[in-house]
Amino acid sequence: MTPFAFHRPASVASAVQLRSAQGDASYLAGGQSLLPAMKLGLAGPTDLIDLSLLPGAQGISLDGGSLRIGAMTSHAAVATSAEVGKQVPALACLAAGIGDPAVRTRGTLGGSLANNDPAACWPAAVLGLGATVHTDRRQIAADDFFLGLYETALQSGELITAVSFPRPERAAYLKFKQPASRFALVGVFVSAGPQGVRVAVTGAGPCVFRASALEAALAKSFSAAALHGVKLAADDLNSDLHGSAAYRAHLIGVLARRAVAQAV
Repeated sequence: MTPFAFHRPASVASAVQLRSAQGDASYLAGGQSLLPAMKLGLAGPTDLIDLSLLPGAQGISLDGGSLRIGAMTSHAAVATSAEVGKQVPALACLAAGIGDPAVRTRGTLGGSLANNDPAACWPAAVLGLGATVHTDRRQIAADDFFLGLYETALQSGELITAVSFPRPERAAYLKFKQPASRFALVGVFVSAGPQGVRVAVTGAGPCVFRASALEAALAKSFSAAALHGVKLAADDLNSDLHGSAAYRAHLIGVLARRAVAQAV
């Protein structure tokens, strides 16, 4: 690990200012991806800007028809929140299935979204519910946020502050875990509500994506039976030692049907 300077700003403005002033600085949220990358020499920031003391960065609240979750809120806090369990239980279930207790305690919502790992769970929830990502500069719709492999719409130094999730009428998330990492070999988030019918898939491609064929079938009838016979192309899906593209395409359909049945 290369030497680095450590900063702990007390405001969003200070954090952003520090990030712009340093040549190769990185924001530090939970550190569950960044720190291992630094240990392996895959990342070498000159400065780490710890976001743990930012006011309002943690917490869960109702904001009109949406559930607002601060970017520095841990997976464990979401998983155990009575408010989340009441308003959007699918989010609590998703958070409870991330990694292990240590990862859930340190990992954060904002850190996961900014990293945009192709097999992470939170991107599926954000895209699957049509959420809005709040930053220090603007609001970004879920459909515009995820651009590609580890790529998002965030500009240089832009900082996620919170995410607003519309409360759905029905929603569920299921994933087929890679046993060692507990990342999603395939994960499917389905919802029906103010944002319409949405199906988001993680783990199967280079980036989270919406399954339009499944959405079209569910828009006619939100039932597991409506998905029988819907075929998904394996083109552009991941293929590796854990599963072929065809296997992942099949898993998407299986998990989508199970998630819909659970949501109903």
